[in-house]
Amino acid sequence: MDQSSALPMTEIAAERKFACPACGGESVWNPAKQKMVCPFCGTESPVTLAAGGTLVEHDLVSALRGITDAQRGWKTEKRQVRCQSCNAISVLDPARQAQNCEFCGSAELVPYEETRSAFRPEGVLPFKLAESDARERIRAWYGKLWFAPSALKRRALTDTVKGVYLPYWTFDAHVDADWTAEAGHYYYTTETYVENGQTRTRQVQNIRWEPAAGHVSTFFDDDLVCASVGVHPNLLRGIEPFPTQDLKPYDAGFVSGWLVERYQIDLVGAAQRARAAMDAKLQMLCAQQIRADTFRNLNVHADYSKQTFKHILAPVWLLTYTYGAKGFQCAMNGVTGAIAGEYPKSPWKIALLVIVIFVVVVIAMSLAGR
Repeated sequence: MDQSSALPMTEIAAERKFACPACGGESVWNPAKQKMVCPFCGTESPVTLAAGGTLVEHDLVSALRGITDAQRGWKTEKRQVRCQSCNAISVLDPARQAQNCEFCGSAELVPYEETRSAFRPEGVLPFKLAESDARERIRAWYGKLWFAPSALKRRALTDTVKGVYLPYWTFDAHVDADWTAEAGHYYYTTETYVENGQTRTRQVQNIRWEPAAGHVSTFFDDDLVCASVGVHPNLLRGIEPFPTQDLKPYDAGFVSGWLVERYQIDLVGAAQRARAAMDAKLQMLCAQQIRADTFRNLNVHADYSKQTFKHILAPVWLLTYTYGAKGFQCAMNGVTGAIAGEYPKSPWKIALLVIVIFVVVVIAMSLAGR
């Protein structure tokens, strides 16, 4: 880490503003136009974001020993609130008043003060799909849910679609691994047995075990670990991956006017998750090299090097609602448009399907018995 870039404790970095050149309002990132646009008068700002910036991969080992103050903060004024229901920490523009949690809908929001600023995102994936596009896609997705209650489809759910930037860590690593295992090869023998007084024969499968070994060399590039607690993990897996090759160097303008969730899985916890995921993938790569019908006792000895990371923000269109007494979420990737969602199931429609299946089975059995 470059210690020389740290700001003296007595200095305060200037906060970047994005004032509209026409009316003076605060410009925000517009996904449809891919520009900074004033939400009040519609004027497109001449501001160029991330001009000349570069994405930096940080050395993981050095970072785990300490991140400098110069790498913390949002480069613009922000305030934070924590939801006492789902524990998500929302990062807001100062003028924005949050009445309900965008992630779970709870009104139990309290100010959140950090003892030390969060590690600044290294990169950001700007929204590419506009809110109108997100509404149409989610509305179409809900229209295809046959098991959903009819009353749900009549509700104006997409009126509550919100754009949020979710925190992610990405990890890179080069791995050299030596593996050993016992490779099993099937062979068959003929076995004689007696059944009902008659002598019969059958083929019996056997396994011949022999030692096997090999080497795997691979590179893990931008393995993602989501640091969000506001969006259900199963939904995030459904809309991943994000195209990290399109990352832009972080500029506060990209998140101006947007809700940002602060990471709550820190670098240490994320690095542990990333290593576990890499180890699992490495096991699979080694297993694929075993030329056999089956195997056992696979042992992998891995050497990790060139381990780097970065903190990024990924765009998600999020819909949170309640139906009955239960909360549901629907998430859409703000770049690719991939959708994953939860929804209530109608017991009447499920019962109808069971009855139909039962009738079909009865008819089929009656026809087969003729």
